[in-house]
Amino acid sequence: MSTPFPFTAVVGQDDLRLALLLNAVSPAVGGVLVRGEKGTAKSTAVRALSALMPTLDVVSGCRFSCDPGSPDPGCPDGPHEPGAFETRAARMVELPVGASEDRLVGALDIERALSEGVKAFEPGLLADAHRGILYVDEVNLLHDHLVDLLLDAAAMGASYVEREGVSVRHAARFLLVGTMNPEEGELRPQLLDRFGLTVEVAASREPDQRVEVVRRRLAYDDDPGAFAARWAEEEAAVRARIVAARELLPSVRLGDGALRQIAATCAAFEVDGMRADIVMARTATALAAWAGRTDVLAEDVRQAALLALPHRRRRNPFDAPGLDEDKLDETLEEFGGSDDEDPDPDPGPDGPGGGGGQPEPDDAPQGGDDTAARPEAGEGGQPQPSGAGEQSAVRASEPFRTKVLSVPGIGEGAAGRRSRARTEHGRTTGARRPRGALTKLHLAATVQAAAPHQRARGRSGPGLVVRRDDLRQATREGREGNLVLFVVDASGSMAARQRMSAVKGAVLSLLLDAYQRRDKVGLVTFRGTDAEVALPPTSSVDAAAARLETLPTGGRTPLAAGLLRAHDVLRVERLRDPARRPLVVLVTDGRATGGPEPVALAGRAARLFAADGVASVVVDCESGPVRLGLAGQLAGELGGTAVTLDELRADSIAGLVKDVQRRAA
Repeated sequence: MSTPFPFTAVVGQDDLRLALLLNAVSPAVGGVLVRGEKGTAKSTAVRALSALMPTLDVVSGCRFSCDPGSPDPGCPDGPHEPGAFETRAARMVELPVGASEDRLVGALDIERALSEGVKAFEPGLLADAHRGILYVDEVNLLHDHLVDLLLDAAAMGASYVEREGVSVRHAARFLLVGTMNPEEGELRPQLLDRFGLTVEVAASREPDQRVEVVRRRLAYDDDPGAFAARWAEEEAAVRARIVAARELLPSVRLGDGALRQIAATCAAFEVDGMRADIVMARTATALAAWAGRTDVLAEDVRQAALLALPHRRRRNPFDAPGLDEDKLDETLEEFGGSDDEDPDPDPGPDGPGGGGGQPEPDDAPQGGDDTAARPEAGEGGQPQPSGAGEQSAVRASEPFRTKVLSVPGIGEGAAGRRSRARTEHGRTTGARRPRGALTKLHLAATVQAAAPHQRARGRSGPGLVVRRDDLRQATREGREGNLVLFVVDASGSMAARQRMSAVKGAVLSLLLDAYQRRDKVGLVTFRGTDAEVALPPTSSVDAAAARLETLPTGGRTPLAAGLLRAHDVLRVERLRDPARRPLVVLVTDGRATGGPEPVALAGRAARLFAADGVASVVVDCESGPVRLGLAGQLAGELGGTAVTLDELRADSIAGLVKDVQRRAA
C-alpha cells in the first residue's frame, strides 16, 4: 500500500483543509464539494484525510461494516451475534467516473436467484464506503444514472437493489467528497445541494508558497516513507484534535441568537429549501468543537455561511458561486444574538484552518472572471476584418425557454435528455442475448427461452431449470446527450445592436437547454475573412456562454469558412467520441460575402453536412419587411430545417415540439 501524502504537509488551501476537517469532526455536515482548476492539491488533500479519520469498530466478517454496538437489522450478512468485532481504519472508497451501476450498488446473481431462489449478492462501492469516505474525482462528469443512485443513497442512508422481484437493502452512510474542474461542466442542482459544504481552490500566486509546494512534492516523491515520518508528529496532533472535537461535539450549545443569525442569513441570500439552515447549524457547531469551545459564536456562523451557502445561491448554470461578504456581515450584525458571549473569545488551538477563523477574502478566484477574459486575449491575434469595422460586444437579451431540438433516429451515445437512444435506463423495448455480464434481465424472454427445455433438463419440481444460455438482456430506450455545435455569424450584416443582442439571447437560451439536457457544446464563429473555433467541444456550457458574451461583430460574411471549420470540428470529434451524435445549430441571416462566388462556395460546404447525415437547424436571423429567404435555402443545402428567432421560443404560436428533420435532397 502506497504512503499517502501527509494532510498537514499540504501548503495553503486553508479553506479546503478546514472543510474536510469539519466533516471528520461531524460527518452529519454532509460532505464537501471542491471546485477549482487542475493541479491545486484537491485529490491529494482528500486522500490524505483518510489517514486522519478515527478507527472504527465493525462486526467481524460483515461485508457492510456494521457497528457492533448497533448493527443494521436488515444487513444482508445478518443477523449478527453480539460480541465478535474488529477494529480497523475508516475506508476511503473512490468511485471512478466510468463505473457501472453494478459496481456502485452491487450485483445480484440473477441465475441463482431464478433457479435456486437464493439472494446471492456481491456488495458494491456504496457498501464499502459505509461509515467511511466516498470520493468522486471529476464528479461533474459522472453519468446521470449514477448521480441518481448517489442522491438516493445520500438522502436515505441506505442502498436498495431491486431486480425482477428480488431485493436487497443495506445501510450506506458515508462522507461524500467530490472534486471538479468547473471548466469541464457543472453539476446538476440536485447533486450540488447534497454536498454540505463547497470550497473554491486556486493555485497560489505567491512565489515563496509555490516554491514550498514544489519542494515538498519533490521530497515526497524521492522517499514517501521518510517524508511521511517527518510529518508524523503533526499528523498525530491533528488526529488527536479530531477525536477531542468529536467528544466535545455533543456538549456544544447552539443558542437562539446563533440560530436567528443562521435563519436570517439563509433568508437574506434567498437560498432554496431548509437544507442550508440545517447544514449551517451543523457546521457552526462543528467549528466551535474544533476550536475547543462549547458555545457557537457569530464568527462560527459567518464561517459556516462562507462554506455552506455559495453553491446554493446559483440560479442558473452561468451564475458564479460566491457570497457578498459585506451583505453577510450586515445581516449578522443586524440579527446579532442576545446570548451571552465572551467579548474576547479564545480562538482555540492553532491548526489547519484555524478554529472558526475567517478565510482570506481574495484567495479564491471569482468564478467566471478568468473564463470570460480568455476570449479577449485570444482574439487579439485575429486579422482585422475588411469592410465594416469591428464593433464592440453587446450583451445578450434575456434568455427564454426554447423548442426541443433533437437528432432523428436512435443513437447509442452517453446518457442525456435530448435524443432517442438505446441506454441502460428507460422503457423496455425488447430483449437480446447478453454481451458479457448480464445487467438488466428481461424476465419474460428468459422464461420463454428456458420453457421448451424443461423436460430435457429433467425438471421434476416447481422450480424452473435455467441455464446461462437462457438469460436474456432487456434492451431499453431512453435519451442521450448530443454534441450541439453552434456556428454563429458575427459579421457586419448581423451587427445591428438590437439584432445581435437578440441573437446572443437566442444562443444563450439554447445553451441553457443544452445544459439541462446534458449535452456537450462547441462554438464556431465567422466574420471578416475567416472562421475560428471559439470553444472546442466541451461539457462546460458556462464557458461557451462566456465566449459568447465577449463576441465582437463586424466585417464580411465568410459563411463557407464557418461551415468548413465546423465540419473539421465534427470530423475530429467523431474520432474522439464516435457514439455521440452531433447537432449543428447555424445562427445566420444566410448572406455570404467575400471572395469569389461566396454563395456557391457556401452551398458546396453545406452539402458536406448533408452527405455525412449530420442533423442541423438554421436559426434565421433575417429581419425587416423585405426578406430574401437565404437562410431557408441554406437549410435545404444542409439537409436540415430553418426556424426564425420567434419560432425558436417554446411558448410561441409556432413553438410546437418537433425534431430536426432532414429535408429531401
